[in-house]
Amino acid sequence: MRVSVIGGGTVTEEKLDVAAETGRSLARRGHTVVCGGLGGVMEAACRGAKAENGRTIGVLPTDRRADANEYVDVAVATGLGHARNALVPMNGDAVVAIGGSGGTLSEIGFSFVYDRPVAGLGTHDVPGVEACETPEEAVEYVEKAHPTSGSNGR
Repeated sequence: MRVSVIGGGTVTEEKLDVAAETGRSLARRGHTVVCGGLGGVMEAACRGAKAENGRTIGVLPTDRRADANEYVDVAVATGLGHARNALVPMNGDAVVAIGGSGGTLSEIGFSFVYDRPVAGLGTHDVPGVEACETPEEAVEYVEKAHPTSGSNGR
């Protein structure tokens, strides 16, 4: 399945490590990482996925595919700025939120609009977000919460 990994562009080293491990865990289980395509949590999750030969998709706020971080396989230029926040969770079957601020909160809101299960790792304390302690726990949660998921990622 596709899992959207959302979170801040500017975060702590600890959050970057969590994002990279989340990307690795998703890729090991055959899932594709969808993200906003830029830096911070987005880049770390993609880097982690690529370390395990995973696939990555970046839904960019800009109109230039070249703006994607170096670990994005498929860059989608939108030219929509923050309005692209609706497209990131829409293009995943489930969502893992890591840290973040207002932009991440808006993506969590859109996750609910699109009925996507959301696992949270040190993110907003919002009803409907399943607080998880580890990236592996977050991946297991979204796999169980999404009715057609499995570890084949297709």
